Amino acid sequence: PEHDGSPLGAAETPSGALLEPLAGDFYGYFELLRPEDAEVVAVLRDFLAREVAPIANRCWADAEFPHHVVRPLGELGVVGHNIDWTGLVPDGPPARSKLLTSFLNLELARVDLSMTSFFSVHNGLSMTSIDLCGSEEQRRRWLPKMRDLSLVGAFGLSEPHGGSDVAGGLETTARRDGDTWILNGEKRWIGNGTFADIVIIWARDLDDDQVKGFVVPQEADGFTTTKIEGKLALRTVQNADITLSDVRVPEADRLQGAQSFSDTSRVLRHTRGAVAWNAVGAQLAAYDLALAYAQEREQFGRPIAGFQLIQEHLTTILGNITASFGMAVRVAQLQDDGVFRDEQAALAKSFSTQRLRESVAHAREVLGGNGILLDHGVAKIFNDAEALYSYEGTREINTLLVGRAITGVGAFV
Repeated sequence: PEHDGSPLGAAETPSGALLEPLAGDFYGYFELLRPEDAEVVAVLRDFLAREVAPIANRCWADAEFPHHVVRPLGELGVVGHNIDWTGLVPDGPPARSKLLTSFLNLELARVDLSMTSFFSVHNGLSMTSIDLCGSEEQRRRWLPKMRDLSLVGAFGLSEPHGGSDVAGGLETTARRDGDTWILNGEKRWIGNGTFADIVIIWARDLDDDQVKGFVVPQEADGFTTTKIEGKLALRTVQNADITLSDVRVPEADRLQGAQSFSDTSRVLRHTRGAVAWNAVGAQLAAYDLALAYAQEREQFGRPIAGFQLIQEHLTTILGNITASFGMAVRVAQLQDDGVFRDEQAALAKSFSTQRLRESVAHAREVLGGNGILLDHGVAKIFNDAEALYSYEGTREINTLLVGRAITGVGAFV
């Protein structure tokens, strides 16, 4: 039968729970999930609707993080599906598909991009650093506690003077002193940085000039954090400036498999594609808000959903979602197939965050003056979109990554 434009049917999970369809999933991408994976997504969606959605605007306005939801989130069993737990915990399961972990990012982004950032920093950057670069002993020591969020992680790479050129300009230093290392330097924009139990600090070894990774506890002497104030995006995220003054880290806490920036890049390669999924989730949220408003708001005696220009706004958002969704899905599939390339994530991240910017602008227009009010939801997404547009590689840098891949010529300088 001809599709009437309504969302496709709900997916049934092994427990019998239904993963309800989303209005913005016009091509039925959620149907790609296996039933057992759809159940994990359904569990997270239910939790976010109950525990996070009702407080998201207040937390954003107050620039405060809802610490009380962290442990309950850890108890859901949604953390660490990207890791092979065989041998790490009793009856440890193998890693699940990248498609599943990507849909989990999407669900978080639909509710609150700040919570997505918290999850991505911990589950993606921090845990992946230990999983890929840690020894077996280090993986067993830290990862199980991070799996249930009894131990929260952060990732310290960015610096005050280092953005797109951080690979060649890392200023934080590490000096070997017997069985310890002495770290000095500054980090900036570190998500979870004010409250994480451990922070993965990347520093340049003064002896061989290579970048190495260190697991540094929040309470280490000489390790200080300061919350970055005055943000207009991702206000709930507790970004920190970190200062390291002669911080001593035992050799046992140096990531044994991190010997150069190429190892740092391995971590980033695993996480960059997630930003495209975050952009899809945020667009889905903006579409839901704009569509509901258009159906309820009346002008000239009828709902504005019946006006041609409003339908044009909504259709443009839906097209942006669908294109971004398809690109993000394909990136996850390529990762699962083991044939994924950096430039594919770069294109997906750049394209989808550009479409996100455009989509939230259209949604804001649908809401008119109400679009700038926090209570109506779109304003928060509108602001948060600016952060996604810039982090994990700016549009310009990702453009040059793709340009080098398709021409064979680097144009970075």
